[in-house]
Amino acid sequence: MSAEKSSLHARNLHRDPYNFDQLISCVPELKHYVFVNSYQTATINFSIPEAVKLLNKALLLYFYNIKNWDIPKTNLCPPIPGRADYIHYIADLLAEHRLGIPEGNSVSGLDIGTGANLVYPLLAQRSYGWKMLGTDINRDSLENAQRILDHNPDLLHEIQLKQQPDSHHIFKNIIDPGERFSFSMCNPPFHDSEESALKGNLRKTKHINKSKVKKPLLNFGGQQSELWCEGGELAFISKMIEESAQYFSQVLWFTCLVSKKDNLYKLTTLLKKVKALEIKTIDMAQGQKISRILAWTFIPEKNRKGQW
Repeated sequence: MSAEKSSLHARNLHRDPYNFDQLISCVPELKHYVFVNSYQTATINFSIPEAVKLLNKALLLYFYNIKNWDIPKTNLCPPIPGRADYIHYIADLLAEHRLGIPEGNSVSGLDIGTGANLVYPLLAQRSYGWKMLGTDINRDSLENAQRILDHNPDLLHEIQLKQQPDSHHIFKNIIDPGERFSFSMCNPPFHDSEESALKGNLRKTKHINKSKVKKPLLNFGGQQSELWCEGGELAFISKMIEESAQYFSQVLWFTCLVSKKDNLYKLTTLLKKVKALEIKTIDMAQGQKISRILAWTFIPEKNRKGQW
């Protein structure tokens, strides 16, 4: 047995090594991809798309009682432990203004770019009972997300979906007048072009296999809107920051993952320019890389309790 994954958040349910006997009991097809590596540890080959998808399906069923989770082969297949971490760090952020971790549907979250996998709303609702709105520009992705909800009818009133009709906007068309959210979250497109996304995936696949791989394999899937956008991560988050200022009174904490540490200076400079009252950077280990959550608010500290 390998050691506990201590880089994960203390409340993360995935700190212990995967118990593949338990997971295979949930999703029997997973057994075809499990093997014992040279360290005598049961594992899967994370460069095989179907193996990763079945592992996710089992984790979501065993730990979160999400039934019949599935995504098309063309869509992003996210690592569950790292996604759960983002949720737990948001809980810590919200707890700063309350007596302990807030639970229940009085907390409402907005997931920008929820994708076909719907993972953040699923984890947030099952971990803390929060009410969630998932948005995406891709209709097919939202239709798959809705199928996941239809298989879990107890979630139909807790998680809502909304399509963003205009790729030039993030919060406009989504946040209605008078509507309030405790937080927004986003895992933004990282790359600035399809070519960059393919090269990045080739590096990832080589690292996983520790061998020469000539053909990029989008092993975690990914539509264009999930993987890349013009200007990459910096442009996307900059747009998010500028637009967030127009909804300053309707979201307590705006948050976003930032993969490239070098982008933080420009982003925090922009946040000061739009007059964010408080800016936080929360370091977070996601698998084999370090990511961070950038969080900002326009709400004065005295007004951050109760109503959110």
